[in-house]
Amino acid sequence: MSQIRRQSIISSLMVYVGFALGFFNTYLFTKEGGFTKEQYGLTGIFIALANLMFSFANLGMPSYIFKFYPYYEDNLDKKRNDILTWALLVSLIGFCFVVMGGIYFKDLIIFKFGKNSPEFVNYYYWIFPFGLGLTLYSILESYAWQQKESIFTNFLREVLFRGLTTILIICTFIGWLGKFDLFIKIYSFTYLITALVLLFYLIKKGNLHLTFKASIVTKKYAKKILTLVKFIYGGTLVYAVAGVFDTILLASVSVNGLAAVAVYSLAQNMASLIQAPQRGIISSSIAALSKAWKDKDQQRILNIYKQSSINQLIFAVGMFSLIWLNFEDGIFTFHLQSGYIDAKWVFFFIGLMRIVDMGTGVNAQIISTSTLWKFEFVTGVILLSITLPMNYILTKYYFDVMGPAIANLISFTIYNLIRFWYLQKKFSMQPFTLKSIYTIVLGIISYYLCFYLFDSYHGFAWLVIRSVSFIALYGSGTILLQLSSDIIPVWNTLQKRLGFRS
Repeated sequence: MSQIRRQSIISSLMVYVGFALGFFNTYLFTKEGGFTKEQYGLTGIFIALANLMFSFANLGMPSYIFKFYPYYEDNLDKKRNDILTWALLVSLIGFCFVVMGGIYFKDLIIFKFGKNSPEFVNYYYWIFPFGLGLTLYSILESYAWQQKESIFTNFLREVLFRGLTTILIICTFIGWLGKFDLFIKIYSFTYLITALVLLFYLIKKGNLHLTFKASIVTKKYAKKILTLVKFIYGGTLVYAVAGVFDTILLASVSVNGLAAVAVYSLAQNMASLIQAPQRGIISSSIAALSKAWKDKDQQRILNIYKQSSINQLIFAVGMFSLIWLNFEDGIFTFHLQSGYIDAKWVFFFIGLMRIVDMGTGVNAQIISTSTLWKFEFVTGVILLSITLPMNYILTKYYFDVMGPAIANLISFTIYNLIRFWYLQKKFSMQPFTLKSIYTIVLGIISYYLCFYLFDSYHGFAWLVIRSVSFIALYGSGTILLQLSSDIIPVWNTLQKRLGFRS
């Protein structure tokens, strides 16, 4: 677990650096006198549709890499390892079909979005290079994770991509890019730039070799690979559709169009702070889970399951409480446009969803790297069948911008409960202990103590005092209660680095 813990911590720190940049970008997008809500909402639509394009285009290739890379590594030298060749080739073919579909259905898309989100229609074709960049990067990232390069890939996705966005925003403010038109056109190539950086890095490290000759491993496992791809692709596709449907739906049916997307995007970006450790833990545990399934080491899988659950729960509860404690005061203190106060309760429901999703650990990765990948498809279909109609009904007829957040909380809770039940029944694995309950109780107590002490005080200084007080309470409680076995080694190392103990 020490290697996973080290990579998870460094990756999480990298993610938080990226989120700090993302925070800064969000501030620049939403502050008074900056971009309009429609312009900020357009960047949110770009990200949602790029993820949707990748989900259609990848044709199950990331799961193919996650599951079968150990077999390629054990039986082939690097130059004959053809797993990345087929993954890239198949994904590029898949993206060609995405482009053809986008052109064929253009008129329908314009009809659906033209009334409430005309800006999206104006820049429709610029989404395709953005989606291609994300597709290429994600395939290379999946391969790099198997090379134990999760720290660098997290740097690229979280820091470099957001850093490029920051540069574009600043250049727009100081007049170098002129109007928003040039900003969004250059922005559409930022993922392609990120993908090229990763490509050259893998080449320089000697970890990238392309060969179009089918290896003995590919020939031997061809039928199993096709079976895996068929079911995993279906499951991950419907999961991805469920994950971005909310943003796309708001742009289409909300009377506020991209302005509603902007409010929702702000809430999502705030909630993504809760999710930061999840990305580091997933990227660091994938290779270990694949290897453990291959070696039939079920105890190691259970250990990863339990540790990922409690570590993520500690972060999620603490970060959610900290943001909720300061949300409204932060909007007014940093002079964001007044309409963004509507994001408060949207964040509340998205934040709860993140706690549920993170608290259940790496259940999706355990299932997808096992031989039971058919279940991935089944749960994905269940999620989609709940999410789509519930999102539409709650958004169009009841809650508008808050509708998708409520719908996703309900549907993703059901989704994770099914996965929890399945792993418990099939392998007698479940990630929760009494410390899971202690974590939630500690978060609630710390929140209310700080709320009642500082609620009547406002301004930047009180934001800092309120935050420091919460972190001190929650952090000390986490250490004293020893909520995670990973906490004490990290705490001891931190004290040594700071010179507080030898």
